Parts: sequence; C-alpha cells; structure tokens
Amino acid sequence: MYRLETDSDIDRGIKFLCRQEPAFARAAARINAPIPLRRRAGGFDALLKAIVAQQLSVASAAAIWARAEAAGFTQAQRILSTTDVALREVGLSRQKIKYVRALALADVDFDALAVASTEEVVGVLTQISGIGVWTAEIYVMFSLGHQDVFPSGDLALQEAAKDLFGMTDRPSANALKTMAVDWSPWRAVAAHVLWAYYSAIKKREGIG
Repeated sequence: MYRLETDSDIDRGIKFLCRQEPAFARAAARINAPIPLRRRAGGFDALLKAIVAQQLSVASAAAIWARAEAAGFTQAQRILSTTDVALREVGLSRQKIKYVRALALADVDFDALAVASTEEVVGVLTQISGIGVWTAEIYVMFSLGHQDVFPSGDLALQEAAKDLFGMTDRPSANALKTMAVDWSPWRAVAAHVLWAYYSAIKKREGIG
C-alpha cells in the first residue's frame, strides 16, 4: 500500500495525473501554487473532531472543540462517564452526544487501522453511528495518508469536476467515483488538486 508522506509525493501524483488527463494540467495551471500534503494526526481525537465539526462552520466547530478540550471531553472514558447535560453545555447537540458516545463505546483498534486497507478502514468506521463513508474516507486520506482513496461524495469535489470537465450538471457521487477510476493509483492527489481548483474558481467568482 502506497502512502502520501511528503509534499514531493503530491508533486509526483500531479505529474502522473497531468499525463493521464489533460484537464488536470489545466487545473494545475489555474491553481499556480504548490498543493500541500495536509496530513494530520489520526486516532480517537481525529474522529471525534470530525463528528463535532459535522454541519458546522469552521469557527463554530473550533469553539465547541475548544470547550470540549477544556472540559476533558476528548477522551473516551471521560465522555462515557459524564452526563448528557455536561456534554450539551460545551455545545454538542443531542444527536452529536449520541454519536460521540457511540465512538467512545466502539473501542476502535487504531493501530490495526493504521495498517489496514482503505476498504477495511471504511468498513470498520462506518459501523459506528455518526460516521459515514465521507468521514471515513477523509480519515483514511488525511490521517492515514492512503494514496488511492477518493471521497466522491464531497460536494466541493463534485463542483470542481463540473467546472473543470465542462459538465452541465454537478456529477453524482457515483458518477464522480466512476470518473476517478482512471486516476488510480493517485486518486487522493486528484482530490487535492480538485479541492485547490475549487478554491481557485471560487476566488474567480468573488466568493471566499
């Protein structure tokens, strides 16, 4: 299994994609800047933070996470031993309290996930209430560094693909997943490029 470990891995992936699909060369020219690796730590904290951030702005998620950290609610046993009232006080909704407790109870073997395949990791994580395929794939990409994972359900990736490939409508998750088959074994880098391209076209349109 190949992993993205350094920025040079991103560069190698981009070169492959530009040879494989001319549209990526256009995207790289439009971005005109280095695309960072964006690796992050894995483990319980990473998944907990992902759940906290669901359907929230970056600022709101950061504020809730800061309160949770201050209260010690970023550890599984602490979450399980505290009350719903205390968890609500740091900003968690009733639904997210259910999700963070489910994660704490799951007792995930993160060491085993670190050496598992993408399919195995996604299979394990999506058994936990509150963790869908997108969240699991994002964990695989950014926390484990898998080179050939592509979160096709991501709306920004879909919008970027629509613009880059001149599509009339935004592709569905399944349609984008099918497109991405040709970008293997560098599909994670393709996602990095499309996210950067999305940012570039939003700036072009005066958004963000």
